[in-house]
Amino acid sequence: MSLSEDANKLATLLVALTQPDTNAIREAEIALKPILKDARSIPAIMEVLEARGSQPDAVRHVSAVLLRKRLPSHYASFDPATKTTIQTKFLSLLSSEPERSIRNGAGSVATTIFKLDAGTAPGWTELLQFVGTAAVDPNPEARELAFILLSEMTETLGESYREQFPSLLTLFSAGLADADAKVQSAAVKSLGQLMSYLSDETEVEVFSPLLPNILNVAGVCLKRNDEDTVSVTLDVLYDLSYSPSAAVAAMLPSIVQFCLMCLADSDLGMGVRDSAALVIGTLAESKSKTFGKDEALMASVLDTLFGLIENSPESAAGALFESNPAWNDDEDNVPDASFDSPTETSMAQGTLDMLAYEIPKKYIFRPVMERAVQRMSSQQANHRKAGVACLGVIAEGCSEPMHEHLSEIMPFVLAAAGDPEAQVRECACFALGQLSEHCQPGILSYSEKILPIMFTLLDDATITVQATSCYVLEMFCERLQPEGVRPFLEPLIKKLGGMLESTPKRSVKEMAISAMAATAVAAEEEFAPFLPAVAQIMSQLMVLEDEKLFTLRGRALECMGHMAVAVGKENFRPYFAATMKCACEGLTTDSTDLKEFAYALFANLGKVMGDEFAPVLPELVPHLYGVIRQNEGSLEQAEEEKEAFSIMDSDDEEEGGNFVLQVRTALLEAKKGAITALGEMSGHTGAAFVPYLEESLAVLSEAATNWHPIIKSVTAEALPNLVIPSVAANHNGEIEYTKGDTSGASPLSPHTAAVVDAVLKQLVILMNDEDKETVGKACEGIQSVIELCGPHALAPVPECLTNALALLSRKAPCQDKWEEGEDEDDDHESFMNSVCDLVSAYARVMGAEFVPLLNQFLPPLCNFAKPSRPASDRSMVIGCMGEIAQELEGGIAEHWSNVFFPVIMAGLGDADDSVKRNAAFCAGVCAEGLGSDENIATAAYPQLLQGLSPLFAIDASANDANAGIVDNAAAAVSRMIMASPANVPLATVLPALLKVLPLKIDYSENETVYRCVLGLMNMKCPELSGMEGELRRIFEAAVAADDVDDEIKAKLREAAGQLA
Repeated sequence: MSLSEDANKLATLLVALTQPDTNAIREAEIALKPILKDARSIPAIMEVLEARGSQPDAVRHVSAVLLRKRLPSHYASFDPATKTTIQTKFLSLLSSEPERSIRNGAGSVATTIFKLDAGTAPGWTELLQFVGTAAVDPNPEARELAFILLSEMTETLGESYREQFPSLLTLFSAGLADADAKVQSAAVKSLGQLMSYLSDETEVEVFSPLLPNILNVAGVCLKRNDEDTVSVTLDVLYDLSYSPSAAVAAMLPSIVQFCLMCLADSDLGMGVRDSAALVIGTLAESKSKTFGKDEALMASVLDTLFGLIENSPESAAGALFESNPAWNDDEDNVPDASFDSPTETSMAQGTLDMLAYEIPKKYIFRPVMERAVQRMSSQQANHRKAGVACLGVIAEGCSEPMHEHLSEIMPFVLAAAGDPEAQVRECACFALGQLSEHCQPGILSYSEKILPIMFTLLDDATITVQATSCYVLEMFCERLQPEGVRPFLEPLIKKLGGMLESTPKRSVKEMAISAMAATAVAAEEEFAPFLPAVAQIMSQLMVLEDEKLFTLRGRALECMGHMAVAVGKENFRPYFAATMKCACEGLTTDSTDLKEFAYALFANLGKVMGDEFAPVLPELVPHLYGVIRQNEGSLEQAEEEKEAFSIMDSDDEEEGGNFVLQVRTALLEAKKGAITALGEMSGHTGAAFVPYLEESLAVLSEAATNWHPIIKSVTAEALPNLVIPSVAANHNGEIEYTKGDTSGASPLSPHTAAVVDAVLKQLVILMNDEDKETVGKACEGIQSVIELCGPHALAPVPECLTNALALLSRKAPCQDKWEEGEDEDDDHESFMNSVCDLVSAYARVMGAEFVPLLNQFLPPLCNFAKPSRPASDRSMVIGCMGEIAQELEGGIAEHWSNVFFPVIMAGLGDADDSVKRNAAFCAGVCAEGLGSDENIATAAYPQLLQGLSPLFAIDASANDANAGIVDNAAAAVSRMIMASPANVPLATVLPALLKVLPLKIDYSENETVYRCVLGLMNMKCPELSGMEGELRRIFEAAVAADDVDDEIKAKLREAAGQLA
């Protein structure tokens, strides 16, 4: 075929584009650019594409790609006849072209034309007819081409040709049953793309009946190791995970079983297996209750995951090291370890973590526990490794049941920490660290067992065990009280200091520093004697210049900040200037990580040094503004859209192609740290921060609209601190207000009122966010502002109340619709604690003004008190109702008999310790607030006392939970006596009450119980006769205790002198 002059010239330039000569390619691109801007270039390119035999296939392929990119910018300028000619030529080319790459390239151009014509009725229907004919052609290559074309037509079909779906269903059904493997694969890919496109629309139901066929074909492809088709199938299944299709839900077991086959197939690439794991995790998220209720399915999934961890050689504590670049940089830590790609262990643990998070705990916790315990008792080390590792993996997602069953779990974990096999000891440390982080405060009761074991493991011969033991100390000690760490403090600091000086491993140094910092936080001021020596070590690390050591330098800065928090301003003052100098020098580097550590230090030092931090504000605050305003994400063209030659792109294509959001994670973390630092500075430097308030409000208001939930969450945490400088400057740090009184003049200065209004309005917006943690932080922020500033702050922003009510009613954007009868499978959501605390704060601030709102707030609150709800929900809401009753006193009278009383009685008989404790508190404050008037509460005294009576028989010495129940029961009875002594059978009640005094743990109730006892003595209560010895015992113990106020002690000494 001879070419026209124009086509021949064009072909010469296209030949140059296929040569391995950069200069020739660049010259050809320059020459082509003006030619391609002319619509007449399209026929010439088509000539080259059609020149089979006279032009190399490589040149013809380039011409097809060029047509696909350039035809859209010229197509509209062609008359109908020209368009028809182009279409006819492509149909002919598709029918006759023998070379696969050329045929597929022509197909891409044809589908581009199909899209361009879709907006003009009836569109290029001839291409659809061609596809229908090709799909039943005897030639398998023609049938494959039909489905390749349909794949590229997906978007256009979904947008403009939905009436064709029934006929397409027939084509796809035949393609999936085709005898030719390539045709089957093409049909799977094509149908999968269309179903993915329609995944969240009702039309997906048209094709859902073919899902079993897709899985069948994919299963065959899996057996012949056709990774491409398997991968496409997994992508489709992922897209369908959130589909509303009933057929997809019905296929859940089959989908998961296929994914398990992929996950367990060692012949598949790790990327494909990881995609299968992602589908399982996503289905657990989207269909959590259906997934969890299928016991056989759960068993299959868990057995597969445990098996992968058992049989793979990777560290099952690897998650600790994967996030630490220093570990990967250290030589010979883990042979052949790769932290850049998934491993069998990381896939299995990641999937189990998602299951623990998403599936209702009643379905996931016990099966995992049974398998873990069974393996921890095994003679095989790899089984013990898997068992204890999986306990650590689920610790966060299943924190509530883990906390409840610590007494069952801890013996196994502690035994594993002493296992002869290093891989088991390492995983035991991982599990202990996770339990220390997520099972507070119950885990602290094991300090006498955990700390000696960790002390020993710091000297372990295996480096990973040393490192993970540091992790345990970090997680455990940062929540420990001084008395808990005191017996081990000196040897622990010496041990960690020795590790810092002796180990050559940077990663171990970093983890040892974090453990040292946590130890300081636990010891508080008792760390002061060790501060000079530890600060000397840190001062050497804070000036490291090697970029590879910047994270070590940052950890040293972080440690200095934690030590400052521990020992306080006076003890840290000698180190303040030098530490700040090192941190500010870090800001001049290009290390985002080092800057992040610096911001964390600024946050802590601002908190500790207070007004002494003010002189650095002019330098630091503008810098923080700049960081917060930086863009941590940008849209970039997807890799697959980038052509080899720049000339391929049309000058008119400004928005074409697929784009992905590229996130600079390090900058995201730095921005988070900067926002936290700004918040702490504003909250602790007093009036000195006032000049920065206006711009800080603007910066944080902008951050509140950020796309990332982490940024919104820390912004919600920082915003309320902006009120504090104005209060310091205009109100001497405190606003005096009357609860519930908004009738008079506002005590807020105009400046404070303006700041409060701006902050609350931003927090109200964040209450409507889709991220639950952000919503919780917003609620906490509103609570802190209104408790600081009073009812005049709340009155102009009624949305605070309406948003809280929506959250209680489960109608907020961050919540799924609460269907009737579904609550029995729901888990406690921690952010709801913040919502309930905010409701209590409304009662505290609004007082009697909140009483009319009880009709709206109590019904949704009581939904959380149902027996079917998790114990944490029941405890949360009864505690909230108790705080409301305490603030509103007689204001709850209308709701006593039908709301408060039945909730209290159910709570007192609850199996959960925390529920019983809060129910006792609620009973007492209700009795106190309602008093003896009108016989409202006193009529229920016999039942209340009957409900409280069993609590006095609990052994308070057994554990803190028991002690808390007994203390609150004692306080409840004390309040009842003080409210209406005539309605309490004192002869029966007083011996039981006095027997459990003094209080064991809830010292906030000391005033309540001793006021009651002293009041009875002043009344010369006859029932106290003969109890002088018991009273003397109580008074002597209370006077000797550290946790009783001096004022109360003085009264008790005086009362003791009156005893016979």
